[in-house]
Amino acid sequence: MLKRIHHVAYRCKDAKETVEFYQKHLDMDFQLAIAEDNVPSTGAPDPYMHVFLDAGMGNVLAFFEIPNSPEMGRDENTPAWVQHIAFEVEDMDALLAAKARLEAAGIDVLGPTDHTLFQSIYFFDPNGHRIELACNTTEPGMLEELKRVAPAMIDEWSKTKKAPKHAEWLHNGEGFKAQQGDNA
Repeated sequence: MLKRIHHVAYRCKDAKETVEFYQKHLDMDFQLAIAEDNVPSTGAPDPYMHVFLDAGMGNVLAFFEIPNSPEMGRDENTPAWVQHIAFEVEDMDALLAAKARLEAAGIDVLGPTDHTLFQSIYFFDPNGHRIELACNTTEPGMLEELKRVAPAMIDEWSKTKKAPKHAEWLHNGEGFKAQQGDNA
């Protein structure tokens, strides 16, 4: 039924600053801006600027600047590492080049972090949104195995709220190939 995500929208403090950040640091093309004095879906009088950036391959990242609303914050009950926007880069060389470029611009970058399936770096945009750049490092068969065990994992998590061990090979240092050898 669904074709793809049309766009994902977040709030920003300053639309111009946000567009310039994503253009400069992530090479995103500024696609379009929509501004209204009234919200189309509700009719409420609430001026806004809505900007759209090309995140590659038909993916669109959008932001709203809404100056008449209270200052934006974040969900203080959710750790800062949870809510983030993740973008894929081509390979490890591209990831390391992005890290060097961001750090040269004075942006604090965490990582690379090895998630077995991918490696990531993390940083914050001017609005406080956490951004992740990731490159895939999966071995053949990994994603298929994770899909196979996903239903059992979610069922166990639902009952125990403890990390299931169905994909322990992701973190135990043995690796996927060793796990496959044990179960073959």
